[in-house]
Amino acid sequence: MYDPVRLAALVAVAEAGSITRAAERLGYTPPALSQQLAKLEREAGTALLVRHHRGARLTGAGELLVARARRVLDELDRARHELARLTGLAGGTLRLGTFQTAGIQLLPPVLSTFRRTYPDVELSVAFHEPTAGITAVAAGEIDLALTHAYEPGEPPSLPATLSSEPLLTEELVLVTAPGHALAGGSTRLPLAELAGEPLISMAPDHPARREVEAVLARSGATPSVLVATPGYALVCALASAGLGVGVVPEMVARTAATPVGTRLLEAGALRRTISVVHRTGEAAPAADAFRALLRGAFGRARPV
Repeated sequence: MYDPVRLAALVAVAEAGSITRAAERLGYTPPALSQQLAKLEREAGTALLVRHHRGARLTGAGELLVARARRVLDELDRARHELARLTGLAGGTLRLGTFQTAGIQLLPPVLSTFRRTYPDVELSVAFHEPTAGITAVAAGEIDLALTHAYEPGEPPSLPATLSSEPLLTEELVLVTAPGHALAGGSTRLPLAELAGEPLISMAPDHPARREVEAVLARSGATPSVLVATPGYALVCALASAGLGVGVVPEMVARTAATPVGTRLLEAGALRRTISVVHRTGEAAPAADAFRALLRGAFGRARPV
């Protein structure tokens, strides 16, 4: 039996025309989406896609399966909607808090699925930096908040009334000006090779980054420009202009508005984990349903 998640992945590639664009739409990394598609091809026993330099196109078998998959997914959506009415999700409100990267890159496909499944639930979304999002959930101002924590570093403390569920772990990567010598290698960059490099810093005004930048400082990177207001878009823009190098989450580097060179750092050195925070011990059908969709979307796509 075909996995509906993999069928949805194939449909997304058919509509987007490339694995990279489909991955962005679904909130996956391209390698994670490719893995799902490879499993689907093994289940089908035949090639479903032909990769080429501009993207990917369906084979004859892929076109046949996409046509059937759309019908299956439509039926599942209808079933979810009917079940929602039975379980009390035919109305009400779901209030979400998110930091900017997650709000732009991760939430839209999940919100789209939630809206199709529970069209009568009113949705609201507000931007909150992680600590502010936790406070807002604890105060009852929002129902769920997407937060993040860095490794190395201490996770944000939670009141006893809240719980946190990890969704996605991504590496931090080096960003530089295009053509920079450090971005040219195909292997992972040892942190020791950052010695003497001017670093675009987000500490000390970004407490969650302090331990990360302490590691970079011990490796010999020298603070060059301080971005006092946390904003990865600005870090990437300054790196692109040659004012220094930066270390940012992989999804930020992949979607930077300015051209940057990138390089993976030594394995396991620096990471960011994205989690969803919710209140415990209360009936919250809409919040529970949304958390389940988050788990389904991102639990399969954790880059290591």
